[in-house]
Amino acid sequence: MIFTYNAQNHDGTKTYGGYSDTIVVDQHFVLRIPDSMPADGAAPLLCAGITVYSPMKYYGMTEPGKHLGIVGLGGLGHVAVKIGKAFGLKVTVISSSSRKESEALDRLGADSFLVSSDPEKMKAAFGTMDYIIDTVSAVHALAPLLSLLKTNGKLVTLGLPEKPLELPIFPLVLGRKLVGGSDIGGVKETQEMLDFCAKHNITSDVEVIRMDQINTAMDRLAKSDVRYRFVIDVANSLSQSQL
Repeated sequence: MIFTYNAQNHDGTKTYGGYSDTIVVDQHFVLRIPDSMPADGAAPLLCAGITVYSPMKYYGMTEPGKHLGIVGLGGLGHVAVKIGKAFGLKVTVISSSSRKESEALDRLGADSFLVSSDPEKMKAAFGTMDYIIDTVSAVHALAPLLSLLKTNGKLVTLGLPEKPLELPIFPLVLGRKLVGGSDIGGVKETQEMLDFCAKHNITSDVEVIRMDQINTAMDRLAKSDVRYRFVIDVANSLSQSQL
């Protein structure tokens, strides 16, 4: 296996992925970006888009009218809101503070917003959701999320916390609930996701930067100061550097 970035090619050279001026790829691993999609808004879908689309398809989170909770409104979460709405789901964003409430409801089109640190609001939402997608990578409690699920509900985790999370068994057994995980997806499913997003006018929300802004972007990324993905404009960066 040869990775797109920072791997060794058959001839011993290093792969540079999107930083390359030219790249040769096996045709079985090439994806077609629909003509209606801007390149900058499409690029993060190859990561965030398929990461949320694949579990929604695999775990059957696509039935119109069902209630989907999305934990975390970041690079994954904001795309999950858009795809969930395109499937006809009722979408609730679950966040630890109300800071992103207006963003979720007014701009991204979520149906409701739930502050997980508010005990009264969490109690009112007990047993109301059919599915939950958890995008949070920080260590956090799963028990409050499981309480939001209906009988037969599904909680799918996409984040990668540094330490193991505690999983209470009683809520799973008593409510016949399921906890699963997911990573990205195969080439066929990724193409399906791109075509689905093009049909429903879904792109990732991005900030386009030049290559000489990468260090600043990394500093901002460490502070979660990005809406919601940085995209490096390599072509224009190279052309400007040659002027």
